[in-house]
Amino acid sequence: MNYELVEWSPKILVGLPNIDAQHRQLFDLAATFSGDGDQIRVLKSLAMLTEYVKVHLREEEQMMAACQYPGLEAHRQLHTEFRRMLFKLLENAKQMTLDEIADEVKFLINGWFYNHILVADFDYVPSVKAAATPRPMPTS
Repeated sequence: MNYELVEWSPKILVGLPNIDAQHRQLFDLAATFSGDGDQIRVLKSLAMLTEYVKVHLREEEQMMAACQYPGLEAHRQLHTEFRRMLFKLLENAKQMTLDEIADEVKFLINGWFYNHILVADFDYVPSVKAAATPRPMPTS
């Protein structure tokens, strides 16, 4: 599947401050990848990105479960696909050039992940916000 590469923008703010901050940090981490530097630094950064993604996806899934979001299982499958792509990159990175690693990270975050936010993440936001809105107490 082809994705246009884009940078972080306010267009992908979902309106949930914690999630928006995590998304922004993922894009900031992806922006640090370039063909500059040494292989060790790049691999450490890639491992850090992988760990951050694991935490973010877990927290997002817990939030959806807490509000009983009906699309949770389908969303989990998308997260599983993303994890698989990221772990594959981590496994292959030792045989890749720094430029190839940077290109893959840009594709994953600025391509796949950006589009995931615009489609899948925006879909769960109304459920999360509705669950967080206090309901009026019934009157007798």
